[in-house]
Amino acid sequence: MRVLFVSLALTALAACGQPPATSPQDNGGEARTEAAGQTAQDAMVAAANPYAVEAGLEILRRGGNAIDAAIASHAVLGLVEPQSSGLGGGGFMLVYSAANGTTKALDGRETAPASARPDMFLDEDGKELGFIDRVQSGHSIGVPGTVALYQSAHERYGALPWAELFEPAIRLAEDGFTVSQRLHESLVRISGFTRIDENPSTADYFFPDGEVLQPGAVRDNPAYAETLRLIAKQGVAGFYQGTVAERIIAGAAESPRPATLTQTDFDDYQVVVREPVCGPYRNYRVCSMPPPSSGSAVVQTLGILEVLAPDGLNDDTDGWAALIDAMRLAYADRDHYVADADFVPVPIDALLNRDYIKHRAGQRAEPGSAAEPGDPGAFLGEDPMLPMWAADGAMVPHGTTHLSIVDGDGNAVSFTASVEFAFGSQRMASGFILNNELTDFAATPEIDGRPVANAVEPGKRPRSSMTPTLVFDADDQFYMATGSPGGNSIIAYTLKSLVGVLDFGLDAQSAIELPNIIARGQSVQLESERAASELIDSLRERGYPIEARGGENSGLHTIIRTPAGLDGGADPRREGQARTMGPAYQP
Repeated sequence: MRVLFVSLALTALAACGQPPATSPQDNGGEARTEAAGQTAQDAMVAAANPYAVEAGLEILRRGGNAIDAAIASHAVLGLVEPQSSGLGGGGFMLVYSAANGTTKALDGRETAPASARPDMFLDEDGKELGFIDRVQSGHSIGVPGTVALYQSAHERYGALPWAELFEPAIRLAEDGFTVSQRLHESLVRISGFTRIDENPSTADYFFPDGEVLQPGAVRDNPAYAETLRLIAKQGVAGFYQGTVAERIIAGAAESPRPATLTQTDFDDYQVVVREPVCGPYRNYRVCSMPPPSSGSAVVQTLGILEVLAPDGLNDDTDGWAALIDAMRLAYADRDHYVADADFVPVPIDALLNRDYIKHRAGQRAEPGSAAEPGDPGAFLGEDPMLPMWAADGAMVPHGTTHLSIVDGDGNAVSFTASVEFAFGSQRMASGFILNNELTDFAATPEIDGRPVANAVEPGKRPRSSMTPTLVFDADDQFYMATGSPGGNSIIAYTLKSLVGVLDFGLDAQSAIELPNIIARGQSVQLESERAASELIDSLRERGYPIEARGGENSGLHTIIRTPAGLDGGADPRREGQARTMGPAYQP
């Protein structure tokens, strides 16, 4: 639904008996445990499930800030939307602190264990295992990063006491939540070709008495509640040590292809605080996630678009054609160069160099052709980069979620989290799904004698498409938070929301409801259910090989700051909401 929220006076806040929200300040790791004064009443949560939205709003009503609300919302998503993300996965959080005007990228991506090998997704003959075989392998499970990400974010920015953030999810896990139509359909779909209804850890929970959970049924999860109680009481030690860690390690050690996660792998895990990748677009500054994620592709695409259409894009054939061409070029560079920059050199500065971007725009491919990767090193008079790596064009499925939150002091969070495939590795431990994120690594570590940058290495983080994004206006004030799930298509979905707002001048909901379009390689996938037939026909007439598809699996959640207040949107392709503080959600 679309929400346009007009600021309320602080007197109205006092009349409601709600404590003021606090403004997080990047304090380098010291938790703020007392609420500070609130200067405005604009606050909004946009997330993929109404229960999660209400949890975030509850925390805001208690005096929490956007970071507190993001943790509470996501803890609920792990319960009610387990097909997409949870405690057993990881994610990326982009945080804007209004108090000091800084933006930081918190990397809670999973890591490969010390036992990981570059060839661990190859069979005895050196050929790639089938994707589902890789997913259901114990080798697919990386060291989870979500809980460490929660704590890192809270230590830097949090306002409410740590334990309070988990109360909504604990209450819901104990009392039970209403199973949604989407969760039911996801289970039906995935059970047709995986072991989720056979593995005892998942079958008992999702298929009680041998029958799939039905929409409208009430499902509790006491094991999840107990895990959250341990985390609330002990911090990350409640997850990365003791019973919970032992159960995750045991789950990864089960057949087929048992892995050897160890307690040392858990002890060594760390969240990395990084600088976001940013670039200008029109009169705005757009910031997204650095490697090992793919925010550079978002920023680079926008830079190329500005060269191809310097006067702006219109919602017409010319505008969509320019988006296709720019996206193709950026995807080609991303597929070739982006990986974990702590392990391999990733030429982000070169890829985002304005001269290189102009040069790259001149390499616009013919409508029916795939774009080739560029060589920013050679163009900039440095060592050529193109021969260094082989391209990794692996397709990644859609097991991810996104939430955007803005609090009353103007602090903003854009948070994308994942377990990778739907229901991750098809294994559970202590009430939550275990990820299969290591299948985001290249299955084949070398192609034609050249290494793949995204090959598996111990301790390495697999490349991601997750691109939580924040936009700032000409005065460098927060303007927009957006992001999406959707596997490799996340980049394209996020770009569409940005173009819809920044170029087409649409509100958040209308931008989300634009047809999704993905141009990677030669193919151009266009959401036929939302695209006008005239647009499809005119693009085909220009030579673009349009593949008209049904409903895309995006899950965009967007918030825009307007003179009238916050404008939010939730993707109708999923079951989310964008809401401001008001009456509690009643399912």
